[in-house]
Amino acid sequence: MSELEEEYRLEYFEEEGFERKECPSCGAHFWTRDYERETCGEPPCEEYDFIGNPGFDEEHSLEEMRETFLSFFEGHDHERIEPYPVAANRWRDDVLLTQASIYDFQPLVTSGETPPPANPLTISQPCIRMQDIDNVGKTGRHTMAFEMMAHHAFNAREDLENPDQYAYQGEVYWKDRTVELCDEFFDSMGVDLEEVIYIEDPWVGGGNAGPAIEVIFKGVELATLVFMCMEQDPDGEFEMKDGNRYSYMDTYIVDTGYGLERWTWVSQGTPTVYEAIYPDMIEFLKNNAELDHSDDESELVHRAAKLAGHMDIDEAEDMETARGEIADELGVDAGELEQLMEPLEDIYAIADHCRTLAYMLGDGIVPSNVGTGYLARMVLRRTKRLCDNVGVDAPLDELVDMQAERLEYENRDTIRDIVRTEVEKYRETLERGGRRVEALATEYAKKSEPIPTEELIELYDSHGIQPDMVEGIAAEAGADVDVPDDFYSLVAQRHDTVEALEEATGETDARFEDLPETEKLYYDDQQRTEFEAVVLDVFEREDGYDVVLDQTMFYPEGGGQPADTGTLSTDDATVEVEDVQIEDGVVLHRTDAHPDKGEFVKGYLDVDRRRQLMRHHTATHIVIHAARQVLGEHVRQAGAQKGVDSSRIDLRHYDRISREDVKRIEREANEIVMDNAPVTQEWPDRHDAESEHGFDLYQGGIPPGEQIRLIHVDEDVQACGGTHVARTGEIGTIKIRSSERVQDGVERLTFAAGEAAIAATQETEDALYGAAEVLDVSPEEVPDTAERFFEEWKARGKEIEDLKEQLATARAGGGGGGDEIEVGDTAAVVDRIDADMDELRATATAIRDEGNIAILGSGESGAQFVVAVPDGVGVNAGEVVGELAAKVGGGGGGPPDFAQGGGPNVDELDEALEDAPDVVRQILDA
Repeated sequence: MSELEEEYRLEYFEEEGFERKECPSCGAHFWTRDYERETCGEPPCEEYDFIGNPGFDEEHSLEEMRETFLSFFEGHDHERIEPYPVAANRWRDDVLLTQASIYDFQPLVTSGETPPPANPLTISQPCIRMQDIDNVGKTGRHTMAFEMMAHHAFNAREDLENPDQYAYQGEVYWKDRTVELCDEFFDSMGVDLEEVIYIEDPWVGGGNAGPAIEVIFKGVELATLVFMCMEQDPDGEFEMKDGNRYSYMDTYIVDTGYGLERWTWVSQGTPTVYEAIYPDMIEFLKNNAELDHSDDESELVHRAAKLAGHMDIDEAEDMETARGEIADELGVDAGELEQLMEPLEDIYAIADHCRTLAYMLGDGIVPSNVGTGYLARMVLRRTKRLCDNVGVDAPLDELVDMQAERLEYENRDTIRDIVRTEVEKYRETLERGGRRVEALATEYAKKSEPIPTEELIELYDSHGIQPDMVEGIAAEAGADVDVPDDFYSLVAQRHDTVEALEEATGETDARFEDLPETEKLYYDDQQRTEFEAVVLDVFEREDGYDVVLDQTMFYPEGGGQPADTGTLSTDDATVEVEDVQIEDGVVLHRTDAHPDKGEFVKGYLDVDRRRQLMRHHTATHIVIHAARQVLGEHVRQAGAQKGVDSSRIDLRHYDRISREDVKRIEREANEIVMDNAPVTQEWPDRHDAESEHGFDLYQGGIPPGEQIRLIHVDEDVQACGGTHVARTGEIGTIKIRSSERVQDGVERLTFAAGEAAIAATQETEDALYGAAEVLDVSPEEVPDTAERFFEEWKARGKEIEDLKEQLATARAGGGGGGDEIEVGDTAAVVDRIDADMDELRATATAIRDEGNIAILGSGESGAQFVVAVPDGVGVNAGEVVGELAAKVGGGGGGPPDFAQGGGPNVDELDEALEDAPDVVRQILDA
């Protein structure tokens, strides 16, 4: 860190008389105007100093503080922009949730590929940090959902040889002005600037780095000023705290963050941040849970709140120790303090988690088992468990709606429906998962080992079982459980990252570096199917050739749309274009033979294939639009694949798509087709497009570049690079062939358009008429007839099972021909019954229920054995089956009371049964 010391020696610090000091408690270096100050001022080096002693001239609500901040920076030449969604994967593919305001501008703006929406700018960005989940409620200051008020400036070095290589040029402002603006904002709030401390804390993240400053006031961090100016470089000048080396970049960015919730808290001086930002909900939850404190208890809570910073899970040794240290300082018993604080901490966490859920579900995240859907489900289930623990019996959907209403979401009915559906799923999951916990607890109790953390996480991942539930079940089985304090953070780590997408072709092929980008004629006229071009180069492959042209009408595979096929012709020859790919803007026509470099060629597309792909691609846009109209605006594309005969689209939706839903979607889609609406394209500026249409533009993926291509179909607008029909009427018709769940929270619709839709309909009709012919009824009578036959078949099956059970009981009672032998104090029935395994098992169970050992064999399908043993008899059924099965060339086993097995040698079956009494006696004696 000392390598960056010069980065912190700002002219502003010198001009304002700041002094650089080192904290004796934590070793951090900081800048202060207060020459008498010794420590850095941040917990645990100091306690909160504003509780009961508000730090600003006036109290502010969340809304008032947000407006105060944004207005201040607007008055200092910053443009206010609207916040982005909390689901960052709506506009970038390397992260899931928005964790800071800078996420809005990564990677396209920060890399200089596209300009920012304004420069400089100010924003108040809702964020979610799953890694803080275990601290929420305990430290008094941590919230999982928060708004990061910020101002940003995007700069580029002025000495660049080619300044136009980046989308912004020159310096707007840098470190000195950033710190000066921070001081001025504090001053505008009536703060004595001697109380403001600037701690040096270099920042590293995502391959970038730079000096950063934590801004501390009255014991709490209120802002972070990051100066992103370095990139990872093995030969870099600076070694940072992650052990990697870094060097300066051509661009450098002011990235600040002012926590809205903490500023509001400090303005009010409440015991915790939660009372300041959720006052009405905290009061409601306390009343609902009948949580009431005496005057002495309230006074103790107030005193403990000032020390709550010691409960930071990232800093403390463990929560029990931290709680004990606070209790010692307060002069109270640690157990009593925990009993007083834990219900209150649960209340705080419930309020925060409900706000997190309102953000997630309000921005269209659908709970599922993957990605952002998993994180939403995790928060929801933890919130439900906290409600149960503390005695809050208000419906969870009502609690989440309280926050959604405050955040002014318009889809509140959908949010409540999602929460109700998820709570019911959770209840069903708990019923199934409880049995798994019992088995696991028994296993580790026998080993005299605690249940490992990985098993706890797996139980949560697979069954939604919270760790405190595992503790309760495990205690009954005599097993120990050691739940880590950061359990939920560990769970989130499994799901809170996205692996960077690998390029399909790996590293750039050097062969194409000197070639210009291919001119894409299919964007100029999508109806055209012939063209002329010049062969720029030809590259040989193992199974053919890659032909590069100066321009092409052939669409390369991409965006779920297969490539065009066709031919390239010269005066002397014609070659087949079997596939088309694109690499770094160069279109590769994969052919079976090749024209020569420099030749003129005529290209001819397979017209029927292209037109059918166009129908299906436009139909995909129409189907997802229709699905959103029918199911709700939360529906988003999770994947799509277009084809010639059919296409499919995967939709994020929290419930099954019913047959009635499918019919409504199909009707809605075909109304758009019959309207014969125009299908148009435009190439607007990215920021203008996002501002007008929102991030639902990116249903099919996130395109690069300053300008993006938009496709308008009726009221639907999507960013898309594919080929489309000119009017919706050209599609002909859309037929949804099936709907299915591909994973929890993702539903798949398979459909056909145009000629393929007619073929699909005829195929279904053929099946219906075929069934009608077999049943000898009219097509209209097939459903009722099939149902009647099915019910009759089920009744006959039940009748057969009943007869088998009666036969088994008769055999067990002496109606069979089996031998009965004495094994110790118990009789064993040995018999060969050439029946199926169901009958064999039923007979064995009946014999065992009579108090006898059953040893049964069957030669119906190989040599098979079933052994059943009553409780309290010292014979292991699994061992007996294993011995007998080995005699017929096979194997088997099972629990001590019931086992089965067998082998291929039916001829050895009778001899094996004759040996059965000796086998049983040997096992009993052993």
